[in-house]
Amino acid sequence: MNTVGPKNPKASLETLGIKNTKTEYWNLTPEELIEETIRRNQGVLSDTGALAIDTGEFTGRSPKDKFIVKDSGTKDSVDWGGFNNPIEPSVFDNLYNKVTAYFAGKDVFVRDCYACADDAYKLNVRVVTEYPWANMFAYNMFLRPTANELASIDPNWIVIQAPNLRAEGTKDGIRQHNFSIINFTKKIAIIGGSAYTGEIKKGIFTVLNYVLTHEKKVLAMHCSANVGKDGDVALFFGLSGTGKTTLSADPNRPLIGDDEHGWSETGVFNFEGGCYAKCIDLSAEKEPDIYKAIRHGAILENINFFEGTRTVDYANKARTENTRVSYPIHFIDNALKKSVAGEPKNIFFLTYDAFGVLPPISKLTIGQAMYLFLSGFTSKVAGTEAGVTEPQTTFSTCFGAPFLPLHPTEYASLLGKKLRNSKINVWLLNTGYTGGPYGVGKRMSLKHTRSLITEALSGDLYKVDYETHPVFGLAMPKTCPNVPSEILNPRNTWSNKANYDAKANELALAFIKNFEKFAAKSEEEILKAAPKVVQLV
Repeated sequence: MNTVGPKNPKASLETLGIKNTKTEYWNLTPEELIEETIRRNQGVLSDTGALAIDTGEFTGRSPKDKFIVKDSGTKDSVDWGGFNNPIEPSVFDNLYNKVTAYFAGKDVFVRDCYACADDAYKLNVRVVTEYPWANMFAYNMFLRPTANELASIDPNWIVIQAPNLRAEGTKDGIRQHNFSIINFTKKIAIIGGSAYTGEIKKGIFTVLNYVLTHEKKVLAMHCSANVGKDGDVALFFGLSGTGKTTLSADPNRPLIGDDEHGWSETGVFNFEGGCYAKCIDLSAEKEPDIYKAIRHGAILENINFFEGTRTVDYANKARTENTRVSYPIHFIDNALKKSVAGEPKNIFFLTYDAFGVLPPISKLTIGQAMYLFLSGFTSKVAGTEAGVTEPQTTFSTCFGAPFLPLHPTEYASLLGKKLRNSKINVWLLNTGYTGGPYGVGKRMSLKHTRSLITEALSGDLYKVDYETHPVFGLAMPKTCPNVPSEILNPRNTWSNKANYDAKANELALAFIKNFEKFAAKSEEEILKAAPKVVQLV
C-alpha cells in the first residue's frame, strides 16, 4: 500500500476496516485531484477551467434509500417515518463490511475537513471516496483545515462513499442497490451505489440537524444567509430550487453561506465552506456572482457543452434539470472570511409556488411565521430528487424535511422562542409562478424579487400601505419601487379571476389538511394563522 499526501501520522484507514488498498491519496490539493480525475478519464475541463464530471445513474438525491440506524440511542429521539427510514444495526454492519471490503486492491481518496464555522460547534469529518472528484467536492463544500491542523486532526465523524458498490436490495435489508445510511451511535455515514455528491453534503447536514438541535439547542437551518454593512443578518429559508443560493449572493451584502446554518445564542454561523448552486438557465446577467465562480477549482455536475466546444450550455436539460456547480465560498468575491455573524434582522421564507396563488412578497405575523415554517410549502423542482420531472406541490416541514431527524416541533419551538424574544421581520417570498399555475403563468421575475428583498432589508417596505389576502390573511404591500404594482396582489395577474379564487381555495385546503398533524401541539396564535376557504360566487 502506498500513501500520497499530508495526513495525521497516527491516522489509518485500517481502523475503519479498510485494508489492503492499492494507493491512499490523503488531502490532495484541488489541482492534484483535477489531474487525477482527468488522468482516469472521469472528467474534462470547461473553457473557464472548471472541472466537468458526470455523476452517473443518479443526478439527484434518493430520499427513499436514505436510512438511519435505529438503536438504543436513536429509537426515542428520531422522528421515525416520512424521510427517516429506520434500519437495524445488523443491516448497517453488513453493508459497512461490504463497503470497507470493496476498497481492497483499489485506490482510495481521503479528505480531512470540518463543519461549523463557529469554533464552539466544530465537527471534524473524514471523507473517504472512490473518485478523486468526489474528494474534491468535499474540499469545496466543507471547511478546510490548515496544514498544521491536518497534521494532528482526528475525525468526529466518518463518511465513506463507494459509488460502484451495488447492494443486493432486499437481500441486504434495503430497498434497492443504492443506499445512504447514518449511524449516530458509531458516528459513521456510508453511501453506496450512487455517485451523486449531494448525498455526502446532505448526510452531514442531517447529522448536524440532530446533534446541534437535540444536544446543543442550536437551531439547525436549511437556509442561506448574508449580512449588511451595519451587521444586519438576513436568512433565506427554502428547499432546493427556490432561490437560496441565488438570492443570498448579493454584491452589496457579504455572504455568510448559501445552504446550511446554525443559530446559536450569539448569532448565525455557516456549516459549510462552499456553495452548491443549481446551474440550469444560469447567466452572467441574472446571477453574476455564481457565474463568475465557475472557474478553475469549481466542479460542474451533469452539464452539457455546446456541440464541438467546451462551453457550457446552461439551458440544456438533456442530462438533468438538476445541473450543479460546487465551489469554495471564497470564490464569491464578498463572502465573509469567517462565516460567522450576529442575530438575524430579517427572515425570508422562500416558496416556489407552482399554483401561482401566493403574492411575490408578504409580511408575516409571528403566528403566520410559525404556521408557514411548520408547513414548509413549496414545489419540488424537477431533477432535485430521483423521479421528479416537473414541479410537484409539497409540504416540507421547516423548509428541509428530508434532512430533519427530529420531530419538527423541536425546530419550530426553537424558532418561536427566538422570534418572540426579538424584533425580527419575517417575510414570505414567492419565487414560483404568477399569472396562473405552472404551464399557464410565468415565473416570477428575478429582477422584481431582488427589488422586493432590497426594500424589505432597507426597512422601506414597512412604510407602504398594505392589503390583506382574503384566503391566506397575508399582508401584501400595495407599492414597491422598481416593481409593477399590479403584480403585488397575485389575483390581479390572472386573466380569469374566478379561476384564481378556486385555485386559492384549493391551495388553502391543502394547507389545512397538511397541518392537521401539527394542530394538537400548536398554540392558538399559530392555529389562527391558518388560511380561510372563502365562498365562491
